[in-house]
Amino acid sequence: MRTTIRDIGLMKRRAKPIAMITAYDYTSARIVENAGVDIILVGDSLGQVVLGYDSTVPVTMEDMLHHIKAVVRGTNKVHIVGDLPFMSYQANRSDAIRNAGRLLKEGGAQSVKLEGGRHVAKTVQRIVQAGIPVMAHIGLTPQAVNQLGGYRIQGRTTKAAVELIEDAKAVEEAGAYSIVLEGVPSQLAQIVTERLSIPTIGIGAGVHCDGQVQVFHDMMGLYTDFTPKHARKYANLAADMSGAVADYIHDVRAQTFPSEDESFTLSAEVLAELTGEASIAAKSEL
Repeated sequence: MRTTIRDIGLMKRRAKPIAMITAYDYTSARIVENAGVDIILVGDSLGQVVLGYDSTVPVTMEDMLHHIKAVVRGTNKVHIVGDLPFMSYQANRSDAIRNAGRLLKEGGAQSVKLEGGRHVAKTVQRIVQAGIPVMAHIGLTPQAVNQLGGYRIQGRTTKAAVELIEDAKAVEEAGAYSIVLEGVPSQLAQIVTERLSIPTIGIGAGVHCDGQVQVFHDMMGLYTDFTPKHARKYANLAADMSGAVADYIHDVRAQTFPSEDESFTLSAEVLAELTGEASIAAKSEL
């Protein structure tokens, strides 16, 4: 049985930190689940990390469904959250409910995530009322990068901090089961965390959140275009993989790959027939 939103809520009440990782495919999902992570977020950050866009804005529902399905197929126990992409929930609440439902019904996710605070609270409420669990996302909201003027830390002034606290309370009251806090000063994240009954999951929000989320490709040193300040590299796989590919190219050109152990052979009888040696032997007997 997969981890439920009730299990996630209990982790906050028991002061057990929540480990969430953003992953996008079958193989990485299997690795992450086998390591014991609590939640996998199939984030719209796949637009940059996997599809090569310069932001999350171009990501479509079809992109999200494709990757969510792959992650679901690679897991059995972990809770899967699917991101609602830009303009899949902003235009009207009917679209929001329909698209959120698709991530569960077609994709196989157990909950959805959407960005925004007070201005999306009614949308969160309607989605939850439809029986779809919602993880909220406030602070630095990447889908609003054009409005924010870039990837900037949020909540640094008193006014902005108060507004962020109000955003958190609004989505909690609307029925969100947890909130991602991104790009928020650690002291503010601590205040929000202490004032909410639902878990906060931080990314660039300090250690005082109820949990943390990192992108698989950042952690593993696979995504080299940009390394966020908040990302800690636990491996440097891009360099290892590049070295491995260089070794492969060398071995191909030196004709040391494949070796005999990595090749398949014909039986002596079949080889003789193909090369004509068997027919020559037969004629000599006559």
